[in-house]
Amino acid sequence: MIQLEQVTKVFNPGRVNEVMALNNVSLNIQQGEFVIIIGANGSGKTTLFNTIAGAVIPTKGKVWIAGEEVTTLPDYKRSKWIARVFQNPFDGTAPDLTILDNFRLAALRTQSKPLKIGINTAFKRSVQNTIARLGMGLENKLNQPMGTLSGGQRQALTLLMSIMDTTTVLLLDEPTAALDPKSADIILKVAQSLIKEYQLTAIFITHNLKDAQQYGNRLLQIHQGKLVRDLNAAEKHKLLLQNMYEWFG
Repeated sequence: MIQLEQVTKVFNPGRVNEVMALNNVSLNIQQGEFVIIIGANGSGKTTLFNTIAGAVIPTKGKVWIAGEEVTTLPDYKRSKWIARVFQNPFDGTAPDLTILDNFRLAALRTQSKPLKIGINTAFKRSVQNTIARLGMGLENKLNQPMGTLSGGQRQALTLLMSIMDTTTVLLLDEPTAALDPKSADIILKVAQSLIKEYQLTAIFITHNLKDAQQYGNRLLQIHQGKLVRDLNAAEKHKLLLQNMYEWFG
């Protein structure tokens, strides 16, 4: 589903502040895999994410999604495959619009549809049923402005909005870093359920070792722009039981 071939990204090339964020990274992620990415700050995790999403174009190397080369394709053209949940819970929603209108926009995300979509009873019922899985009672507040909700509520809804239109790849960019433990737990459990139910290919950046152990069936460690560990589920569970705090030194 996702393939990187010898991808390198250099920021500010030839200048005194030149940074090699990715260094000859090759990676193959199969459809349906739930991949956890860990690494210290500045290791290249976010650059890797942005390269897959299309927000960053590699200095050299190639990127494929679903068998199609997308190396120079911008992020908005990759939206037919990719949905993304950011670290900041306020980045993924329109605060002045209602919950229902936000879901309506999500349903219009990747392709042209009649403007009347989302105003019928069937769509409203579908949104209510989708939101009900959170157990937050928000399914009864569809006309409430999104901006009046807590960060955890908005992040949970952003996650659900990612499946309102065709999505095959879900990028979770530290989506619980700014949330309280209860909200974080809800979001990750719902994410795991959605990944399995919709057979999504998912990548999750986290600094939380407990989450890295509990979720995903593959673990990657990025260090100084290089892929230094690539572990399957059994290997990551064994290693994460050991002292791994040195990874983030």
